[in-house]
Amino acid sequence: MHDLAAGVTHFQRDVFPVKADLFARLATTHRPDTLFIGCSDARVVPELITNSEPGDLFVIRTAGNLVPVHTRGADGVAASIEFAIAVLGVSRIVVCGHSGCGAMTAVAERHDLSGTPAIAEWLGHVDATDTPATGAEPDDRVSMLVRSNVVAQLANLSTHPSVSGAVDAGTVTVEGWVFDIGTGAVTVFDAAGSEAAPAA
Repeated sequence: MHDLAAGVTHFQRDVFPVKADLFARLATTHRPDTLFIGCSDARVVPELITNSEPGDLFVIRTAGNLVPVHTRGADGVAASIEFAIAVLGVSRIVVCGHSGCGAMTAVAERHDLSGTPAIAEWLGHVDATDTPATGAEPDDRVSMLVRSNVVAQLANLSTHPSVSGAVDAGTVTVEGWVFDIGTGAVTVFDAAGSEAAPAA
């Protein structure tokens, strides 16, 4: 098990001094350029994947990188999205799924979630119509659902007024990613699911 206290000591002794000027600036400035919505999976580290510095990304992590459709009631995901756009002024939103996602595996393989009702309810945000046919191989079903789920979450994201308004105004771009844990590859695509080169 990773020793968290030792990690903090290493950060304070070896990492922070090298980046002291950056942290001094960040102490009074918070201007990330990208909202990164990813999975809570411990193997998916947005800053590592994108080679980003502290302050570059505003990160939302949820099980399955799910973005509930906008409703009138407040929730943490909606509030964070609104804050990123309306207050921080991000210009780019990435929704990132990944290989071997436990949430997508549970949906694709129709796991019995009766013993974990909160998980079952949360996974209701996965569009059941995007679940691949059971005839496909299990690994293929999960991979297909990982990608189709990102496209579905991009659609859900567009229901948030702050997002649709910023996209219509041309101040925000939105894209989907799938990160392959085993190879490090990142596939980028647009809201329609068409593959594209990563935006600069």
